[in-house]
Amino acid sequence: MITISKRKFKQNFESKMYSLYAQPINEASDEQLLNVLAGVLKDLIAKRWVDTKIDKEKEVYYFSIEFLLGRQLKSNLLNLGVENNIREGLKELGINLDDLIKSEVDPALGNGGLGRLAACFLDSMASVGMSGHGYGIRYKYGLFKQKFVNGCQVEVPDNWLTQGNYLWEVVRPNKAILVKFEGDVYLEEHHGSLKVIHKNYIPVMAMPYDIPIIGYENDCVNTLRLWKSEIPRRDFGQTTANARNYSASYEEALNYKYYTEEISQVLYPNDSNYAGRLLRLKQEYFFVSAGIQDIYRKYKKHKFDIHELPNKVAIHINDTHPALCVPELMRILLDIEGLSWDEAWDITRNTISYTNHTIMSEAMEKWPTEMVKKLLPRIYMIIEEIDRRYNLYLNSKYQNKDKVNNMSIINNGMVNMANLCIVSSYSVNGVAKLHTNLLEKEVLKDFYEDEPYKFNNKTNGIAHRRWLISANPQLSGLITDLIGPDWKTETFKLKELELYKNDNNVLDKLDNIKYDNKVLLSNYIKEKYSIDVDPNSIFDVQVKRLHAYKRQLLNLLNIMTLYHKILENPNMDVQPRTFIFGAKAAPGYYLAKCIIKTINSVADLINNDIRVKDKLKVVFIENYGVSLAELIIPAANVSEQISTTTKEASGTSNMKFMMNGALTMATLDGANVEICELVGKENMFLFGLTAEEVLNYNKNGGYSSIDLYHTNLRLKQVVDDLVNGFIPNLGKEGREVYDSLITYNDEYFVLRDANDYERAQRELSALYKKKYDWNRMSLINIANSGVFSSDRTIKEYGDDIWFKGCEKNEKMYKL
Repeated sequence: MITISKRKFKQNFESKMYSLYAQPINEASDEQLLNVLAGVLKDLIAKRWVDTKIDKEKEVYYFSIEFLLGRQLKSNLLNLGVENNIREGLKELGINLDDLIKSEVDPALGNGGLGRLAACFLDSMASVGMSGHGYGIRYKYGLFKQKFVNGCQVEVPDNWLTQGNYLWEVVRPNKAILVKFEGDVYLEEHHGSLKVIHKNYIPVMAMPYDIPIIGYENDCVNTLRLWKSEIPRRDFGQTTANARNYSASYEEALNYKYYTEEISQVLYPNDSNYAGRLLRLKQEYFFVSAGIQDIYRKYKKHKFDIHELPNKVAIHINDTHPALCVPELMRILLDIEGLSWDEAWDITRNTISYTNHTIMSEAMEKWPTEMVKKLLPRIYMIIEEIDRRYNLYLNSKYQNKDKVNNMSIINNGMVNMANLCIVSSYSVNGVAKLHTNLLEKEVLKDFYEDEPYKFNNKTNGIAHRRWLISANPQLSGLITDLIGPDWKTETFKLKELELYKNDNNVLDKLDNIKYDNKVLLSNYIKEKYSIDVDPNSIFDVQVKRLHAYKRQLLNLLNIMTLYHKILENPNMDVQPRTFIFGAKAAPGYYLAKCIIKTINSVADLINNDIRVKDKLKVVFIENYGVSLAELIIPAANVSEQISTTTKEASGTSNMKFMMNGALTMATLDGANVEICELVGKENMFLFGLTAEEVLNYNKNGGYSSIDLYHTNLRLKQVVDDLVNGFIPNLGKEGREVYDSLITYNDEYFVLRDANDYERAQRELSALYKKKYDWNRMSLINIANSGVFSSDRTIKEYGDDIWFKGCEKNEKMYKL
């Protein structure tokens, strides 16, 4: 833990102000003050950062297409243990630390749960003292900044790099890497062996920008290395002798500039067209190639034996986006190290592990073979050879042609990236018990039956330091007062809170903390949207990526049902509710954008209807992200985790809400199952189809949404509202949503679960009136949330995967 006195800090701060801006402190803007403070903190950690080396232990490299970091200042101050002295030192300089914290922008480096999980994992790797680093892309604009115009989502660039640089990053031009696209690849005999020649390629320089990841009160500072795509500079040391020439004309030079720079412009380019898909594939190879080459360069610098790579390096693929780690590592081992295929394959298979994050087929990436072949000719040759050898293995073992086709990497003119990951990794893990079971028994059944020892479960976790200690300091303080501070590093000790589940004084304090957090959120909503929401109402929250399977639509239909009941019976005794949404829809996902428009239209209708009074409010918070989540989650009474059972791999917002004392409204999907096992059915609100029922419908049919529509008059009423003009300012979007439910038979069983959902919501409303019982349940949820710390998850990854390696190597096939 770093120590710095107020006096020393003020000296450093003033000195840094002069060196960066040559002006006195009282003339600086908040942005300048923030940069100076970040500079002071980076100076404090500089030596620790340099001293976190690879030569002491095995090193983990975590590849992810996104890292949703959130603001770093408050987190870094917490982890360094210097917040109090710095806060007081700044105050003596006339500066409010909270103003600086709020002025920091959210890095636009991620979107949803995948990126936030990656960020939590980096935090925990550093905090448990593990040498673990991230590789990703330094997006100029990230996903997009969400605006609502007439209720519709409009995507505008998220210009988060307003000063050209991110305050925590350090650019390292001497570590830049050359990445090659397209061109001609052929084999040439060279001194009795075959040498791979790659000519006429398009060279792109990957410029590394490093962000320090600071461990909690320890000496570990790991690195998130993000790559920016650029034209190779004249002083760039890596040869481009065989590169394509782009100096023939001004137009060619401009096209080349655009080709290189677009790679790191945006997260998830629209993949509804060929150009967008091609760009996404470029992105995936760009950061994978740069990362693998970087690992190889560092490894060779230490003069380690290349055959010892699996004992020194663990490469982890976070979902299928970094799947090209496999052929890229093979390329280096084959073409640069000159190893035989068997040697290279053994090293690769013992170095790379893979996390699957979905059972949904559309999310398991597949690329047209011709696209891969043209863009990445050498990589395609390696994938093709892996597939050829793997098929020889499969055909020698199985007579079932369908099984072989299902397991093949290349099939029907497509490269299946999930299959590539599974075939080439020594470990394949799911992210919740139910998810892993579905992978083994359903989605990846053939692979599991072939190599069961590779499969394992690692239930997701969250960085409790950010989501409880930092985001909810009042609750964190109460917990420490009750059970001491050890829970901050040993979250299982939260279980001791159950000693107070019948203590009225403690439950009252818990209730008061929740109310204070609700006031903060209410004030934000009033200031931002001019909507008055009552902190005494139930804050019912659903914040997550907008996707049909997450069923924001189910929530909306229940809101409409409640609205109709209030109109029909104005004197009805209704527990006041504030329904809060936050979500972005992918730019090319039309149905999701229609659902956003529908929610906003219903919100306008209800919030402006004087007959409802304060019984019901609906708020859709624009541009949901990490900083907004830190405001919303501590204020929530209810956590909506209502995905169609079997569709959500795990979820992590369910864990964040639980840790902050919200009660969960849930289907038994993803990690909700494990929450239920911990707290019991009596301490959450369950409804909906079981996994077995959903799987049965999917396999055997038998579901008819139109039958439900015609037999349930209340349900018919709210569905008809989508198209009959009842909801003002809703046109074609309402029809699109209606068709998803009726014309296309309600793929995600919204109508099938609607009645049971309404029943659970009634039970919730009744319970909220019993404050003692509600707060008791809230405390029980907090007490049992410790298992969902990402510290626990990372320790399991380390013990069972990264530092254990593949002990069953003799069972793994040779290709």
